[in-house]
Amino acid sequence: MLKLLLCLFASVLLAVVMLQLRQQRLELNHQANKLHNQIEAHQAKLWNQQLQIAVYTAPNAISQTVGAHDLKLVPQSPTHVGPSNWMNMKPQPALPPAH
Repeated sequence: MLKLLLCLFASVLLAVVMLQLRQQRLELNHQANKLHNQIEAHQAKLWNQQLQIAVYTAPNAISQTVGAHDLKLVPQSPTHVGPSNWMNMKPQPALPPAH
């Protein structure tokens, strides 16, 4: 009789522990899905921002803005580093800037 009660108590305790672990797993899955949805929302926002940046920094948009504001811009001369030899991986000395 004592063994039967002990087995019954152990099985009830094991069932309660299993239910608790199942509940924890369900809660963790819910939190993971919530975080995943937040990540997707942030990615969508970031992609929209990147798209807006690409639209506003397109060459035709910049030239249109410069033309509309009648800005007197002078192109800068690019700094010329000089050709590099990719076979030896030794950088060539820079050429003097042209004036």
